[in-house]
Amino acid sequence: MQLSIVILAAGQGKRMNSDRPKVLQPLAGRPLLGHVIATARSLEPTRIEVVYGHGGDQVRAAFAGEPLGWALQAEQLGTGHALMQAMPAIADDQLVLVLYGDVPLIRRETLAALVALAGPDAMSLLTVELPDPTGYGRIVRDAAARVLKIVEQKDATPQQCAIREGNTGVMAVPARLLRRWLGQLRNANAQGEYYLTDIVEMAVAEQVEVRPLVAPTVPEVLGINDRLQLAEVEAEYRRLRARELLQAGVTLADPARVDVRGTLVTGRDVFIDVNVVFEGEVRLGDRVRIGPNCVIRDASLGADTQVLPCCVIESATIGANCNIGPFARTRPQVTLADEVHIGNFVEVKNSRLGPGAKANHLAYVGDATVGARVNIGAGTIVANYDGANKHRTIIGDDAHTGSNSVLVAPIDVGPGATVGAGSTVTRAVPAGKLTVARAKQVTLDNWRRPVKKPKEER
Repeated sequence: MQLSIVILAAGQGKRMNSDRPKVLQPLAGRPLLGHVIATARSLEPTRIEVVYGHGGDQVRAAFAGEPLGWALQAEQLGTGHALMQAMPAIADDQLVLVLYGDVPLIRRETLAALVALAGPDAMSLLTVELPDPTGYGRIVRDAAARVLKIVEQKDATPQQCAIREGNTGVMAVPARLLRRWLGQLRNANAQGEYYLTDIVEMAVAEQVEVRPLVAPTVPEVLGINDRLQLAEVEAEYRRLRARELLQAGVTLADPARVDVRGTLVTGRDVFIDVNVVFEGEVRLGDRVRIGPNCVIRDASLGADTQVLPCCVIESATIGANCNIGPFARTRPQVTLADEVHIGNFVEVKNSRLGPGAKANHLAYVGDATVGARVNIGAGTIVANYDGANKHRTIIGDDAHTGSNSVLVAPIDVGPGATVGAGSTVTRAVPAGKLTVARAKQVTLDNWRRPVKKPKEER
């Protein structure tokens, strides 16, 4: 059977105490719903239908570029009612996998196993064994361990409340059967809602096999309803990503203090110190070392490059054997060739630095093309902005700028040129020559420093 996936994402999330819809709350830098959509897409379904409700415009806008179907649940009348809204878009020959927008850690492998259990005349159900199942619907089985029904906690007897196997809500059901069962749901229960879980009892009554799968791990089926649960799931997500890195051969100074908020690809013998945050798509070559308290976003770092503490690297391509930091920043569109040094309190933006170039301290390089082996002296500023437009600076190979220089763009500094310390240059600097542009130094012999008037005594 072909697979369709429905993600129920209409809940308000009152306990979040937020103006942001619950499914848009961030987990590792991505909305909760984004995690679920990514996992759903990995199963290669025919379609993904999202049922939305509270904050609907925000939810749809957040995923405007995604190939998704959308179904509005205008009134919150339960999970069964929510699923009804999506069914008109799904053909009878489909197998429907039901997921939840606030259950972000569920694994592809678990869902693939659940889908494989279902068939044209059988449904599958994901359950979970919990030490404390409070709040979960209970899985009621017969003496032969066959599933009979699901009882919500508010409707359960004391004996049923003692059952430790809980319902995750995740199930795979043939669409032709699901459509009929949803039409038979009634809301005669403690919450006055249309429970999706009631279809299990309908299946049993029609002798349709209900095939349960116990979730391999508890964290992957945890739902999020408040900030505490969000923090707990975030911690679990960090733990899982750290485990993946360790298994890939990365050395982590402290596995509990690394955040991967995107895709991180690593080479061999990589070392990552504490409190490092990776965002977007990041690639680290062999033997890269990342110091503590760094943020690296959408960047590629070549082999043997070292990033010292407290650096921010964003949208940069960095070559091999470079030294970055400490306290350095690259803004978007930066390319550093091999063996480049970017030192403490240096900022680089929209620039390309050639092999062996150095800006070791207290410099700003913006909108510049810097040649090989250039030395940018301490305090050098590439003044690229005139208040309205950005202008480009070109610095040739082997050029040097003295400390506290200002290069006023647009300007060319020729190969091998030297700019004297304290110069403000506004015209082209000839190759191979020393250029000095300073005001004449003057000493005034009879000058007196102003003296403050004494304060009046009170």
